[in-house]
Order: sequence, then C-alpha cells, then structure tokens
Amino acid sequence: MSFEIQELPDIIKLVILLSFNREESLTRSQLKNKLEHYLERRGSIDLADLEEALEELISEGLIVKLNGKYGLTKEGVKLSSKWRSLLTSRSPILEFIAGLTDGAVTGLVIVFSAFLAHLALKTVIYSSILTLTAVSITNFSSFLLGGKTEDIANALSFKTLVEFSLRDISDKAERRKSFKLVKRLFSILKKEISKTNFLSAATGAITTFASGIVPVAAFIFLKTPLNIFFSLIALSVIVVFLIYYRVKKSKEKWKTTVSETLLILTLASIASLMISSL
Repeated sequence: MSFEIQELPDIIKLVILLSFNREESLTRSQLKNKLEHYLERRGSIDLADLEEALEELISEGLIVKLNGKYGLTKEGVKLSSKWRSLLTSRSPILEFIAGLTDGAVTGLVIVFSAFLAHLALKTVIYSSILTLTAVSITNFSSFLLGGKTEDIANALSFKTLVEFSLRDISDKAERRKSFKLVKRLFSILKKEISKTNFLSAATGAITTFASGIVPVAAFIFLKTPLNIFFSLIALSVIVVFLIYYRVKKSKEKWKTTVSETLLILTLASIASLMISSL
C-alpha cells in the first residue's frame, strides 16, 4: 500500500487497516458493517468501493481471502500496527523514556540528599513520597496536555495533505465521497488520540514514580552502607534498561546511545544536586 492517499479506495484501505483486528476473519458484508461501525455512520461505504479496495489489498499481500472470508496477512498486521501508531500515537515511547529519566534523576537526588544531610527516616519517607508524587503528577499533566495537542496538530496536518491529494480526483461524486470519508475518519481518530494520550500520560507518570521509588526504597529499608550500594545498583539497572530501550526503538549504535544517555543523566543529576543543596 502506497503511503500517499490519492483515491477513494486508498482511504477505504486505510480504514480497513485501522479497524481490522489481528485474528479477525470476516465476510465482505461483515467487514462493511464493521467499517461503518468504526466510522460511527451507516451507509458511509459502498460495496463496490469496498470490493475494489479489498482486491487491491489482496494483490498487495496485505489481506488474504479464504472460504469467502477476509483476514490480515502478517504484512497486513505489521502495516496496520504502523498506521495506528502513526495516526493515533499508540506507542508511549517519549513518555516511557521521560518517566525512566525523571524517576532515576529524582531518586538519585533524594538518596544523596538524604545521605549527605543525615535526615531522619520519617523525613526521608515523607519527602520521597511527596517529591516523587509531585514529579509524577507534573509529568502526567504535561504529557496529557502537550501530547494531545501535538498529536491532534499532526493528525490535522496529515488530513490536510490527504485532502490536497484527493483534489486530483476527476469524478466529482467520488471526490465528494472521499472528502466526507476523510472528514469522518479523522473525527474518529481525534477520539482515539484522546484515549491513547491519557494512557501514554499515565504510563509516563507510573514509570516516573516506579523508577524513582526503587532506589529510594533500597536506601530506606537497608542499613548503611548497604543502602547506598543497592540504591546505586538499582539506579544502574534502570539506566541500563533505559539505554537498551532507546537502542531498540531508535536503532542507533550502542556507543552513541550510551554516551549520550550517560552525559544527559550526569548533567541533570549534577544540576539537581546543586539546586537541592542551596
């Protein structure tokens, strides 16, 4: 399936990939009903247009037809996932990385501040929970508001590009149907973006608190000097996982990612410790 959407069947193919579940096997009429349910509008897709889109998807190896029923191929499942991720931002990569980073830096600052200031146990527990909760809530609010705004803006930009391509359709009736279908599709996508952004923001907040509380818990519940040692071990594990996750998602070289991650974490930790000591 080409990335550029130029005709009505291209839009229907996109709707099919966005709405079709991995293990589903549906007849043509069942698929039509599913698409119209997904678009929340009856009669939005003609059987003839659906048939044309299905034939193209079959020829492209994205859908297979067996015993009168249609299902996604492995390539279809892969492309469907990519489209969903592109249009609805289902992968909370930014939120997860930011959560690990903020949690690790906050945990490090809490541990070293408590150690250097010789704070009482109750004070450490109270300040740790208060600090990590505040950082987590701040992250949740920032990711929810900023992420939703950015993702909707990106979706609207993509919608504009699609509509611009559809202007070249010579048949007026088909062009009109195409514009209506695109408008309906992106109205549904805006709702999905709101849902996925809430989950992504929650992921960032939970990751922040979890990655920060682990080294702090080791510091609180173990005796000196084991508490410092195991706190640093916990932080090291979090940093290693952060590097691994970044390499996996960005496909960058280990050497580049390690040096970049360690430099940023070191600078952030030093700055935080300097500010907390004032």
